[in-house]
Amino acid sequence: MNQVCRPTGPAMPQPSDNRSELVRTYKIWQGSNIFALHGRLIFGPDARSLLLSFLMIVPPVGVFCTFVARKLMDDFPHHWGVSIMVFAIALTVCNVIFLLLTSARDPGIVPRKNHPPESEDLGSRRGRTEEVEVNGMRVQVKYCETCMHYRPPRCSHCSICDNCVERFDHHCPWVGQCIGARNYRFYFLFVSSATALCIYVFAFCWVYVVRIMHGEETTIWKALIKTPASIALIIYCFLLMWFVGGLTVFHSYLISRNQTTYENFRALYDHRANPYNKGVLGNFKEVFFSPIPPSKNKFRAKVQKELDFPSRRVNGSVVNPITGRANMDMEMGMKPSQIEWELDRPMGELGDIKEGSERGSLDGFEKQINDADVMEEPGVEPGVQSR
Repeated sequence: MNQVCRPTGPAMPQPSDNRSELVRTYKIWQGSNIFALHGRLIFGPDARSLLLSFLMIVPPVGVFCTFVARKLMDDFPHHWGVSIMVFAIALTVCNVIFLLLTSARDPGIVPRKNHPPESEDLGSRRGRTEEVEVNGMRVQVKYCETCMHYRPPRCSHCSICDNCVERFDHHCPWVGQCIGARNYRFYFLFVSSATALCIYVFAFCWVYVVRIMHGEETTIWKALIKTPASIALIIYCFLLMWFVGGLTVFHSYLISRNQTTYENFRALYDHRANPYNKGVLGNFKEVFFSPIPPSKNKFRAKVQKELDFPSRRVNGSVVNPITGRANMDMEMGMKPSQIEWELDRPMGELGDIKEGSERGSLDGFEKQINDADVMEEPGVEPGVQSR
């Protein structure tokens, strides 16, 4: 009888065979997004900030309609007073719709690859770039270590949502979503309509104060005291107007130059030509009148659930069990040399890895799977096979 000892010690983790199980894409989504209505709506991880934005818009308009617009309804002929309240409500509804269209849609996420490009070896890709031609100019694109693909031009990886986003502008905490190719138009309409709403409420609060002053033949200070709601709204709208108004002016400038916030802050085109600039009219036409590109993701599509491989963390970063590499944005996180050094350290030196676990490389996981697949022969004690 040949005796072959099976491995002793802690039991090797066994992958669960889910190859026959079909699940919706949004249920196994690797980004940090939050989904609603069974994958029909996609939000950023900070989607709760939407509630704050909603509370900053709707209740103040409610106060305006109750204590200001309602008092002005009979002060204008031919029912013009009614239109003051109607227009305020319509502008508010549009503002909230633009907020939801910005926050609850795919901003232009580039799908991840399941494995690195097979034509290149794993060690040679770190820090790799490629050049592509855009409108007759050479543009450099980077390889994304997290998503395992070369980013399209103007694409960047958002460290908050953990996705590569086409025409990445910025991640907006007020809408809880990345701003990219598929929602930038609605974002601009949101901030510009918010600016218009602030100006509208601010102006008619002063109209109401002036009418009190003239009707009662009193000073402006005494008129203000008679309408505390107007005082609060005037101060609130004045402060908020600087913020949303500043964003509207800034993004109008960016659109005229065909730049993103990301590109502008990095001064990418201060000393070289912008290959995307089509002139002021052409740039505005591109943002507001060109078709919105379709989403590259089918969040509700059914896909096969992959094998569940164990993963580990290195300095707070999840190491990909297939490639053995840390899923990090090289622009935002650890340097490649640091990651390599961490992965090559002896297991005893890594405090956040359980004792006895294998190194997170492909060879380590193949060994675990092979060991887990060894079957005992009938009638033989564990750890012994027949000779």
